[in-house]
Amino acid sequence: MPLVSSNLSFNLPDDQIVSAQNPVAITTWNFQEANSTAGNLLEKGTSALDAAEMGVQVEESNVKNQTVGKGGAPDRDGKVTLDAIIMAPNGDFGSVAFLENIEHPVSVARKVMEETPHNMLVGEGAYQFALSQGFESVNLLTEESERKWKNWLKEKEYKPIINIENHDTIGMLCLDSKGDIAGACTTSGLAYKMRGRVGDSPIIGSGLFIDNEVGGAVATGLGEEILKNVSTFLIVELMRSGKSPQEACEIAIERIIKKNTYYNDFQVAFLALNKKGEVGSFCIHPGFTYELYREGDNKNVKSKFYL
Repeated sequence: MPLVSSNLSFNLPDDQIVSAQNPVAITTWNFQEANSTAGNLLEKGTSALDAAEMGVQVEESNVKNQTVGKGGAPDRDGKVTLDAIIMAPNGDFGSVAFLENIEHPVSVARKVMEETPHNMLVGEGAYQFALSQGFESVNLLTEESERKWKNWLKEKEYKPIINIENHDTIGMLCLDSKGDIAGACTTSGLAYKMRGRVGDSPIIGSGLFIDNEVGGAVATGLGEEILKNVSTFLIVELMRSGKSPQEACEIAIERIIKKNTYYNDFQVAFLALNKKGEVGSFCIHPGFTYELYREGDNKNVKSKFYL
């Protein structure tokens, strides 16, 4: 199959066209409750920033989801470490990485943004800051996650599985009734990763990027490949130059494919939203879906894909 041409014009399906007068929430994968929570808040007049934070918090607390927050899959040493980022319409952002024992890293990231002169805190420093801000220390390793980790120890084989390894991220973009865009991304990272590994999710321009004059983008998949291309920044810049969200996501995937002969072995997916309320998504392999909330309706949409 030939690479997607940057010069093609795209006709978006009806379910990807959203009125700019109505709030919009989009979320990677099928995190229905998280996205509907954000969408309902937006309908009530909640700001995009608050809606994004409270929306992804749903999955951070969902112990059945072993790829985000409490109950997330641990690293090779059996420790659950979390990464998160949040970005406001005014361009401010906060992020945390390699954070342990805190249930809501996205909220710690927001505190970093609003209460410190910094943008990012990591490890023990992020943990101590969280405690100073009133967050409680909790055990993030559930019995089920521990059981699976101990089973993994028998073989200790590390190989990301397509459309499994990339469920470790919930990325959300919100467009509120004032026309402002904000977003958040939170994850427990790759299961059984090397201790200290940080992927794309908490890194500005990779896991998440927003420009309130243009739009925003979030990423999911193998973080190492997303980091190499600063992909969400690229998508927003492509939209700035006049590309639709769909075109921008396709071009960003094309960049990754051109640089890799082994793209059959990993998944990367992008989700984007512009100020008009248009939505786009694209991924390498089939299987990626996203949640779209508009006008009181929340549904799962299959993404277009390269292969």
